[in-house]
Amino acid sequence: MSENQNSSNCRISRNVLIKAPGLLPMLYTPREIAEDLDVPETTLRDWLNHGAPHSRDESNHIWINGKEFATWVDNQRNARKKPTHPLQAGEGFCMRCNTIVKIQNGEIHPVKGRLSHLKGKCPNCGGIVNRGIWNAGSSELPQG
Repeated sequence: MSENQNSSNCRISRNVLIKAPGLLPMLYTPREIAEDLDVPETTLRDWLNHGAPHSRDESNHIWINGKEFATWVDNQRNARKKPTHPLQAGEGFCMRCNTIVKIQNGEIHPVKGRLSHLKGKCPNCGGIVNRGIWNAGSSELPQG
């Protein structure tokens, strides 16, 4: 088996996500899997270099188990998902830092009806952080 190298860099297309679960629990050559998934063989070999499960026989030919590969594709899909949890009062998502932060110097601006806009600064990078809020109240503004 190949060691797991930087697997988060692999971009898996929607087409592959749909077709991969249909792979059979048998050994495929890289060309066969590439044809079944409609991807270039070079792309498949890049995935193998980034940790997709495969083995080599005594002649150094590459063999890929279809079910193991389908599981790897699913894991890549799940690894790209950001963890979700509800934002607390006064928090927002900084697009520059790519993290949830406490908004500094927050100001609430009414938008329409009960919807308001909380705008402030990121404490890490100083960038602008925006958040839409319902039923705006002073509890959304960070204290201190």
